[in-house]
Amino acid sequence: MDTIVALSPLLLMFVLMWFFIIRPAQKRQKQTAQMQSSIKRGDRIVTIGGLHGEVDAVDDTTVYLRVSDGTRLQFERQAIARVVESAKTGL
Repeated sequence: MDTIVALSPLLLMFVLMWFFIIRPAQKRQKQTAQMQSSIKRGDRIVTIGGLHGEVDAVDDTTVYLRVSDGTRLQFERQAIARVVESAKTGL
């Protein structure tokens, strides 16, 4: 009985850490992975380094960005921080 009482603050701290730190971080990581896997040609994106560009081509692990006329850069998918504007899908 005394062991349960002695371990309860430690268990409570773990539960609080789970709900306030670990769980939200896992959720953000999952959302980022989903965003990176759904990148398509024409999306306007920002890299983790702050470079803005438009997706020119995509393959399994690489994204090719057009940053200006005639300038095309190659990045890993994990280097994409966010999608600023999704490609327009006009019919």
